[in-house]
Amino acid sequence: MIMKRFWFVLPVVLVSVSVSLVSCLDRSPDPEVSTAPKNIILFIGDGMGVAQLTAAMTIAGAPLHLESMPVTGLATTSSSDRYITDSAAGGTAIATGVKTRNGMIGMSPDTLVIENIVEIAKRNGLATGVISTSTVTHATPASFVAHVASRSSYEEIAEFYLKGTIDLFMGGGFDHFGNRSDSIDLVKKLKEEGFTVVTSPDELKGVRKGRVAGLFYPDHMPKASEGRSVSLAEMTRKAIEVLSENNKGFFLMVEGSMIDWAGHDSDTDYAVAETLDIDAALGEAMAFAKSDGNTLVILTSDHEAGGMALTGGSIAERRVRAEWPTTGHTAVMVPVLSCGAGSEKFGGIMENTELFERMIWALGIK
Repeated sequence: MIMKRFWFVLPVVLVSVSVSLVSCLDRSPDPEVSTAPKNIILFIGDGMGVAQLTAAMTIAGAPLHLESMPVTGLATTSSSDRYITDSAAGGTAIATGVKTRNGMIGMSPDTLVIENIVEIAKRNGLATGVISTSTVTHATPASFVAHVASRSSYEEIAEFYLKGTIDLFMGGGFDHFGNRSDSIDLVKKLKEEGFTVVTSPDELKGVRKGRVAGLFYPDHMPKASEGRSVSLAEMTRKAIEVLSENNKGFFLMVEGSMIDWAGHDSDTDYAVAETLDIDAALGEAMAFAKSDGNTLVILTSDHEAGGMALTGGSIAERRVRAEWPTTGHTAVMVPVLSCGAGSEKFGGIMENTELFERMIWALGIK
């Protein structure tokens, strides 16, 4: 058994936590009154369990945005063939409502293509977007775009971004589009399909509407603590600005990828910084939801990573002691926090596939 212990106090320079919190609702939702949302913004903290949230809350020294989300649930995460899921099967369950085998993207266990929520939303006239701090071809974002038997088919996954179901995507992974082994220039093809392709913060600032492909790094983005040219919060804010131009509404998935990687590394510092990073992006969505009044915001995870256990710490001193019994994933349930229109549908214990079902139900799509 691997057991690593950390006493950790987050340096102030790493993460800035806003003390100006927003709530999607001024009161707790009434379960007897259901309001259908026009927009859904789904946050997935890859590898994020309750311990990661608790550690971030302890270290932050001020309330996090996620603490003001009034509806709380839990989701189980097993895949069709394993008690412990990977991100491909976990992402596919949330995106399609079907459990599949570990390693598979957007397909049933017998390799049948399953329509995902992005495709359904697009078919019903909504604008669609996917954001990730990993490459946009990584398992979780791919689950909302692609249909492949192997999550490692990155260049094949990239081609699905030209299938017409995504209006906006941002993250890392430029090389899977513009520096491919088959020499096909997908960046050129994206432009031909009407995408504005941006690779820098200045280029992103100039975008106001239309189809957008933000590819800011050749591979994965750096850690939050190392600084990114474009933050997850900035990408989220811009995505909302662009997608909300669609009068029929939009669906946006935002992934904080590296909470998972921190669990694989048994790194408390890393886990807390990335959890605070997704909370900052969550604040952008919650502020929009409050002003808009027709938006559902959900924060969940595909699985927990590392088995993070908090065995000591101090709220007053803003420190935690964490023990990590594994460098792999675990089977524990993950949080489902929500606020805004339709959030009353997301309380209680559920299968991960029910997230898809409840989102479709919330949107009123049959």
